[in-house]
Amino acid sequence: MDDNQNKTIKYVNTGDVAIEGADTLLNSGAIGSCVVIVAYDSKSQIGAMAHIMLPGNAPENYNFRSTKFASNAVTEMMTQLYNKGATNQNIKACLLGGSNILKRDNDTIGNDNIKSVEEILKDLNIKVCTKSLGGTERRTALFNIAEGCVYYTKGDSKRKLLWNFKNSGY
Repeated sequence: MDDNQNKTIKYVNTGDVAIEGADTLLNSGAIGSCVVIVAYDSKSQIGAMAHIMLPGNAPENYNFRSTKFASNAVTEMMTQLYNKGATNQNIKACLLGGSNILKRDNDTIGNDNIKSVEEILKDLNIKVCTKSLGGTERRTALFNIAEGCVYYTKGDSKRKLLWNFKNSGY
């Protein structure tokens, strides 16, 4: 990663959606069954991160952070990206999370989150460049917007590059 001393770190916790420019690092913290979407507009060089906890839409009259739900979070993220000048043809995404970290046989929330997010992005024609999904280990994501690079950890691994939007050829 380039010199990060002059960058602001913004933590994107469960239910948060963040849209930032090159002077910011977006950090997910721990990701279990949640799914984190990292999105990047190559033309405007604006980055986004949404930390989704639940599949589908928030129930009607839900009054507490509807962006915990996949559809609400993606809608909010895309609205903010569009408001900053992003366009669908320039937006690419990476997905992380959806793990069954408690290793319960009947626990489907991670898979439900993955399916929901993938369907929503497909319907919006947003290209998903790479994924680190499923399994039983927690992850983290760090998005260096200036570099266009998404770094991640899985379990207790050291941070490594997941995707470079600028050098990917997409």
